[in-house]
Amino acid sequence: MTDTLSPTPARPALAYHLTEGTGPTIVFLPGYGSDMEGSKALALEAWAKRTGRAYLRFDYGGCGSSEGEFEEQTLAGWRDDVVAMLDAAAGGPAVLVGSSMGGWLMLLVARDHPEKVAALVGIAAAPDFTDWGFTVDQKLAILSEGRLEKVGRYADLPMVYTRAFWQSGEANRVLFAGLAIDVPVRLLHGMADTEVPANRSIHLVEQLRSADVQLTLVKGGDHRLSRDADLALLEATLESVMADL
Repeated sequence: MTDTLSPTPARPALAYHLTEGTGPTIVFLPGYGSDMEGSKALALEAWAKRTGRAYLRFDYGGCGSSEGEFEEQTLAGWRDDVVAMLDAAAGGPAVLVGSSMGGWLMLLVARDHPEKVAALVGIAAAPDFTDWGFTVDQKLAILSEGRLEKVGRYADLPMVYTRAFWQSGEANRVLFAGLAIDVPVRLLHGMADTEVPANRSIHLVEQLRSADVQLTLVKGGDHRLSRDADLALLEATLESVMADL
């Protein structure tokens, strides 16, 4: 059954599924335009149930089963949704698993709310993609027209990016002056990822202050990293990092 949480009057009601189990709670953060019904989110829920782990998946405002309009959302708003869900349902410091844009959100939360985070696992993490993920012409179009439709490899319809989201992203960049994050960090990245080049994760490793950072490059892996072998790697990575907490 889907539960809902109303974080604040300023944010939409959020839909979520919480699996009870031993902590720390694992919290899955989807990518841009994705939701809690994706293959990785569901695979981790099944794994959590098999292993007795506490697990939380949810939809950001304007996404999936949550309330709100997608084109009215910003990166900062979704960051606030993550914090609200941690406060309401995680029951203590959590292990954040961030996919693509979700990797950006997990870094923001770990930097600004270190007491809420026990460890980080990034899957093709894409921090600061409003900076490097658009051409100059695309950025100008977003600013002048208020929105941009960008065709991606993994969606039938073009993805919409708004001026408000882009400006919020630029205001919340994390890789310009080092990242004051000290928890264990594990990063997985496909070497065949054409959406977020693998060298973005190498750069992220260099910026993280934590001494406990590991990057695993997956030969042949694409942006989704959702093949059976990829999901098994994700589960093993979580098992390993949680064993040391």
